[in-house]
Amino acid sequence: MYAKTILIGRLGADPEMRYTPDGTPVTNFSVATDRTWTDSAGQKQQRTTWYGVTAWQRLAETCHQYLAKGRLVMVEGEVQQPKPYQGRDGTWRASLEVRADVGAKEGAS
Repeated sequence: MYAKTILIGRLGADPEMRYTPDGTPVTNFSVATDRTWTDSAGQKQQRTTWYGVTAWQRLAETCHQYLAKGRLVMVEGEVQQPKPYQGRDGTWRASLEVRADVGAKEGAS
């Protein structure tokens, strides 16, 4: 089975590209998605969720070339196994990672 995830959000920083020892390009970047709602008291609430995104091969080169901090993007891919980590305040959290596939697209700024 396969689960596809689609994210629409803004880049938190410029993408970083590197090469594996065998020369395969890989680009990493972060995407923030926002959810806004009004609570029962009538107060506007907002929650931002951050995702780490990894793109490989030609898609990695394209993302590195055209994406930049603050740009609106749509990323299509597969959520990877969450990675637990301990925050600075001592609480345990999980990082959300997505492996992008060729469905990743740049949106209007």
